[in-house]
Amino acid sequence: MVNLDADLERAVEESLASGIVAAAPVHGGDVAIAYAVDLAAGTRVFVKTHLHPPPWFFTTEASGLTWLGATTAVDVPRVLAVSDAAPAFLALEWVERGEPRPSTEVDLGRRLAELHRAGAPCFGREDRRTTGSRALPNEPTPTWAEFYATNRLLPLAKLAAEVQALPAESIARLEVLAGRLDAVGGPPEPPARLHGDLWGGNRLVGLGGRSWLIDPAAHGGHREFDLAMMRLFGGFGDDCFAAYAEAFPLADGWEARVALHQIAPLVVHAIKFGAGYVPAAIGAIDRYR
Repeated sequence: MVNLDADLERAVEESLASGIVAAAPVHGGDVAIAYAVDLAAGTRVFVKTHLHPPPWFFTTEASGLTWLGATTAVDVPRVLAVSDAAPAFLALEWVERGEPRPSTEVDLGRRLAELHRAGAPCFGREDRRTTGSRALPNEPTPTWAEFYATNRLLPLAKLAAEVQALPAESIARLEVLAGRLDAVGGPPEPPARLHGDLWGGNRLVGLGGRSWLIDPAAHGGHREFDLAMMRLFGGFGDDCFAAYAEAFPLADGWEARVALHQIAPLVVHAIKFGAGYVPAAIGAIDRYR
């Protein structure tokens, strides 16, 4: 058991109209500090805070969860309270962990297809809020090629150059690639409703073997992006991808575009964590020379 910061404790209690009887740290996050909080009302909630949050940090995450959950296609924790004012915090429904069942991967694949089919009003976000640890822009655009170029590849090239995360020649190739996306990105598709950061750590298996999606960088984008992210770091079974393909087949040639969609997260990781991700980022960029 830990003692929460007094201001945070008071803010959570006022927002949830219940006293706090216990709190314990929850590990595994990137930048936020998280707790399992037991309320006097008899329920447990998930609360996370941030000592120096970027603007709209938690309300952006909360709106992303609400936007994904509005489809009823996937399970996401219900937002209970949120504040960007100090002490900034997000309180969510507690998800009790369970064990995978034979149906877990198939169910997620079908549900993810349904989520993507729900669509989005544009590529990017109508509220123009940034997402991710590097605050990447989400300016609305009419096409995926414009979105991926102006909201992902070019901003990442600039960030990588500033911290010398990639060789200069790779940054130059990334900038050239940003102007060639119409040629290499496959046939046009309408914007899909994306989780936006769908690696294995952002999927929880709950009771009954159901998958819950957490920590989104939600936006309208190309559905191949979520699937490419899922393949990048593992954590999802072949049955998941097969079920998705059956429910919502990808355009021909999608295999050749997996690395294209992985460029953005690989460059982010090269910027954040350094040399270990540089060869993979360079290799993905060089595939589309």
